[in-house]
Amino acid sequence: MSVMKALVYGGKNVFAWKNFPKPTILHPTDVIVKTVATTICGSDLHILKGDLPEVKPETVLGHEAIGVVESIGDNVRNFSIGDKVLVSCITSCGSCYYCKRNLQSHCKTGGWKLGHDLNGTQAEFVRIPYGDFSLHRISHEADEKAVLMLSDILPTAYEVGVLAGNVQKGDSVAIVGAGPVGLAALLTVKAFEPSEIIMIDTNDERLSASLKLGATKAVNPTKVSSVKDAVYDIVNATVRVKENDLEPGVDVAIECVGVPDTFATCEEIIAPGGRIANVGVHGTKVDLQLQDLWIKNIAITTGLVATYSTKDLLKRVSDKSLDPTPLVTHEFKFSEFEKAYETSQNAATTKAIKIFLSAD
Repeated sequence: MSVMKALVYGGKNVFAWKNFPKPTILHPTDVIVKTVATTICGSDLHILKGDLPEVKPETVLGHEAIGVVESIGDNVRNFSIGDKVLVSCITSCGSCYYCKRNLQSHCKTGGWKLGHDLNGTQAEFVRIPYGDFSLHRISHEADEKAVLMLSDILPTAYEVGVLAGNVQKGDSVAIVGAGPVGLAALLTVKAFEPSEIIMIDTNDERLSASLKLGATKAVNPTKVSSVKDAVYDIVNATVRVKENDLEPGVDVAIECVGVPDTFATCEEIIAPGGRIANVGVHGTKVDLQLQDLWIKNIAITTGLVATYSTKDLLKRVSDKSLDPTPLVTHEFKFSEFEKAYETSQNAATTKAIKIFLSAD
């Protein structure tokens, strides 16, 4: 049996970069990818904390990667050995009811598999089921840091936040949470030319980063008496609101944290006819203030990324209209995986946003 190195989950708060069986072709639609680069996601940290008990010990973590095709199953048609590829965080069969309706995250035999139900991408090699629909070919000269951000956080923020929020030119947009996904929402919403992009977060350094990336205003809830009033003051000063005597509030509120307080903020600041797009992963119930919201004609959307937008985002990265490289704050080699996890787990002090791990 051939072996490789992999980041293996050993149970709550236990993980190690160690020898592990190298994957092989199990089904004719499989592709084996030699991993060139990968990263660490918030969901990986949740697994380590024991928040996802369905993930069993001895599972290789990770669902984001760039790599090179090493071998393919007999039924693979879209890829050849030696192709450089982006691994999608979502596995898609390409033919079921959900996949045909761009709900690949609910694929009957796919969805979030890598680093969850199946061994993932934080390894020297990874088996990709349904390779024809779960990989994207990229240029060998592609900017790996930029492209790697399209495995998960860019499509997540774009699809579940920006597109679901139906952002229109001239809209006022508030993004609640300036973490990796919130900043990804900021990067992707700019193309829609909103009149205001208001970032809301308790971390001043991340707010400063968001202003450098294109946010027009920043609000720290710990430094204002009322987030609602602060947002209203910003929006009320816009030409659109003044000229049309509009009621206060933002047109789109994108929630990127996943806790009750941040969802409540979205409910408080949304304008009549507005849209709340919930991207954050909630682990506890939230209060829906329907008694206040029903009369405002708002829409609320939620969702798990489907990755149907990845091809579009790849084109935007290729033509330089989208540059996600500022999200990468730290770099490590695979042999430094344990140090990389420590850096991610202590993001408040290390100032980590996204980590780029490359093969030794």
